Formats: sequence, structure tokens, C-alpha cells
Amino acid sequence: MASNNASWALDKSNLLTTEEMAQFVARGFVEFEAVVPEEINLAAIAEFERTGVADMVRPKPKSGAPLSDIYPDPSPIGQMLRLDRVQGIIHSLVGLDAVYDHDWVHVRESGDILDQYLHQDAIVDVTRSFDIQLFWFPHDVVPGGGGTGYVPGSHLRRVNQADIARYQNFSGQADFSGPAGSIVVFHQGMWHRGRANHSETRRWMYKIRLNPQSPQVRRWNLDDYDAVKGEQSDHIFGTYDPRAVSAKFRTPEPWFEFAASRLETVNRARLWRYVTGDETYDSDWYLTRTASREALDGGAR
Repeated sequence: MASNNASWALDKSNLLTTEEMAQFVARGFVEFEAVVPEEINLAAIAEFERTGVADMVRPKPKSGAPLSDIYPDPSPIGQMLRLDRVQGIIHSLVGLDAVYDHDWVHVRESGDILDQYLHQDAIVDVTRSFDIQLFWFPHDVVPGGGGTGYVPGSHLRRVNQADIARYQNFSGQADFSGPAGSIVVFHQGMWHRGRANHSETRRWMYKIRLNPQSPQVRRWNLDDYDAVKGEQSDHIFGTYDPRAVSAKFRTPEPWFEFAASRLETVNRARLWRYVTGDETYDSDWYLTRTASREALDGGAR
């Protein structure tokens, strides 16, 4: 059901859970299968087939436009964005006061055997706040059918756009495949690329980037937060709770260098501090011990 008021917010099932939010922090993405109804998917495909990526036929909003103002009915893009579940996902990550950055319709023709270069849709950006990129696949995407490729856990490696273009494959890389109406949401820093389409079907995908306008703190469904938040003292070499979110943050991706995996644990902990508003949170005591020493030496570096 599409939202036309704030009543959707009363249904916590529309929001991310703490477990889902922790996955986003740790791995840089969350995925939702078949959340967009078939009639909206079909309407979008018909529009994309008619207009392609032509702005003159499908005028785009201006960058900075409020999310609530873009693509009014009968636009299928607007109908997708106003679905209760999609609104809940967006609210959990960037808030419904987010603004439009840009969007694009991506197409991979059947038989297109060339992969796009690996890239990050960002310049070097060291802020803890983040944009999201929402990818909507309005039809089934089979394995090898041109689904977007991405490198889980790459979102906190700060690079400049195509600096990573020379890399071809990473251990643990993934390609999207799934049913019509599926949505994947990336942290702005996720390394990704368009993949070759070996299927017999043209692959359409719509992407929109949204910028937050207010702190991204505890916007999700917190019902499970206390059960999995863990303690500041949670430490893999001491006493730890395997149910706590720290278990996700210390889990390395297959492509992580052995030594760098600890740095990624720290990066994830810093982002978790931001989204929870808890500046005492820690994974394996890394941030706590350095902050204690900085206090002793007056913050000198």
C-alpha cells in the first residue's frame, strides 16, 4: 500500500530491524525481495521502454528537491517511492526529509558481454553521515542476467570514483539476482558495476540517490536493540556476546587483507556510534583504549 500520510510510521514492520541496520553498517547494503507490486513494476518497464534514459520525455527533478515532492502520480517511480515499505526503508537510513540527489535508468541489453568498470559513486568522503542509493529491479533478474555487481564491505574504503577500475574480481564479490520488484540499498561508498547480461532478456534497473538532511540516529525499529547492542567491554579476546552486533562488525569479508580486517572493525564501530548516537560503543576495545590515551596526553597527535 502506498503512503499518503504518516500512519505508516505506526507499523514498525515497515522499518529496518537492528539486525538489518547492523548488516548495512557492516557490509554496506540491505536487500529486499519483491517489495514492489507487479502493476507498478509493469508500469515502470513500459515507461522505461518508451523513454529509455531521455530526460526530455521523463523530466527529472532538480537536485535538492524534497523526496516528498518528486515524481507525483501517476509516475510509477513515485508510486514505488511512496510504498509504505519503501518509505520505511528510506526513513530508517536517511529520513523522509531526505532530498533528491540524482537518478538514472540503467539498461543492460541481452547479449551485452562487457562488464562496466568497478567504481564508487563518490569522491573521497570522510564524513560519517552517508547518502543511500536505492536500486529497483522491476523484473526478474536471473543469475548472469546483468544484475548489478558489488563488493560487500567495501563502502568504508574511501576511494575516488574510478580509482578502483583496474580491479577485475574480488573474493566474495556478489551480483544481484532476484524476483521482480526487488530493491537493494547501498551505502554511497559501495564499490559496484554493471555486469554482463548473458540472459535473453533486456535488464532494466532504476537507481536514485538520496541525501539526508538531519542526523541519521536511531530511525529504525528499536524493538530488538537492547537484545543485540552488546556491551562496551565486548571483546573477542576477553568476554563477548556472540548475539551482539559486534559479531557482525568483526566478521571479515573474504577479500579483506588479514591485518586490515581490524581497521574495518574500527570503521564499522565508528559508523555504528553515529547511527546509534552512542559514542561509548566499541568493538574489541579499539576506540576506547585510544580515546583513553588521548585524554591522558591532552589530545596531542
